[in-house]
Order: sequence, then C-alpha cells, then structure tokens
Amino acid sequence: MGVLTELPNIGKVSESRLNEVGIFTQEQFRQMGSKEAFVRIRVVDTTACLHMLYGLQGAIEGVKDSFLSVETKGDLKAFYRML
Repeated sequence: MGVLTELPNIGKVSESRLNEVGIFTQEQFRQMGSKEAFVRIRVVDTTACLHMLYGLQGAIEGVKDSFLSVETKGDLKAFYRML
C-alpha cells in the first residue's frame, strides 16, 4: 500500500484506480480535486459510482465520507448526474 491509503476512504482498490490515472501522491490528489480525479477514474472504470466520488472528496477533506456536509454531498450528486 502507498501513501494514498493513509487518507480516509482510500483503500487498495481506490489507490490503484488513482494510480492508473496518474495520481501517486496526496499533494497531486489534492491539487487535482475529487471531481477531476473521479472523471479520470470513470474513463478506466465505468463502474465508479457516486459513493466513490463521496469517498474521494472525504479523503481530500480528511474525513469519512459519511461526515461530508449536506451541501457538499448535494454538489457532488449534481456533478455526478451531469456525467
């Protein structure tokens, strides 16, 4: 396991997907943001779901995805529906 699994919500599979799209460090991940990372992941994994997007955002914020604010979840859900 690498440095990305140190973040909340990021396990071996998520880290593998992030690595597939060129994200190897926490800094790269934070700079790219959850939405762009998710879009890139969807290219290589069409099964990536809204829950993964929540998990990515939670990882960036340093919290479990269940602790994301209602506003953040609403924004992410709207973004996901537009894809």
